Amino acid sequence: MGVPRTHTDREYEAELRELKDKLLKMAGLVEDMITSATQALVRGDTDLARRTIQADAQVNALEVETDELCLLVLARRQPVASDLRMITLAMKMVTDLERIGDLAVNIGERVLALGAAPSPSVAERITRMSEVGQRMIRDAIDAFVASDVSKARTVFSRDQYVDDAYRELASEMQQEMMRDRDFVNRGIHLQACSKFLERIADHGTNLAEMVIFQVEGKDVRHKPGR
Repeated sequence: MGVPRTHTDREYEAELRELKDKLLKMAGLVEDMITSATQALVRGDTDLARRTIQADAQVNALEVETDELCLLVLARRQPVASDLRMITLAMKMVTDLERIGDLAVNIGERVLALGAAPSPSVAERITRMSEVGQRMIRDAIDAFVASDVSKARTVFSRDQYVDDAYRELASEMQQEMMRDRDFVNRGIHLQACSKFLERIADHGTNLAEMVIFQVEGKDVRHKPGR
């Protein structure tokens, strides 16, 4: 017969569930921001870009709430072993998620500067980079909540796709800027947007690496194959 759970045990479990729920909510918010920022870019939609920028306030507020919950649990429950690792990593994860939100804002700001949509070819590749980056974030957070190392590992290979797409777009923008001086200003903004998407994917990789550390206690940062 198992040991009955106390009221304190149930409170603690509820706090851990709330923490995971907040991470899922924050990840959902930044995914939405990436989607709207990308759509604003490929459509040249300045109104949507402004709404993306405004949405960052929700992400910032949730970061503060989640950090406060983590500190409260650490102070009140004094967790050990895997729970302690999970809570401290959650604090790092919300920082990564907040930075992803900032990168979506950066894209929105570039849309306001551009004021017009890119070519269909550039738009298509930027959209694909955005979709891959969003999937990386979603899978990494889902893997964290489920302690699923195998799912976390699937994130790593996608980072290379985004890196390659960024390098290809950056090279094209540079060549076009050399051919057409009138394109220089647009080229700089488009190159920056592709770089922001590449950095979003890097944060997705960071999140996946934290999952492996959470479950296995292994630091796999910067290690080939993870």
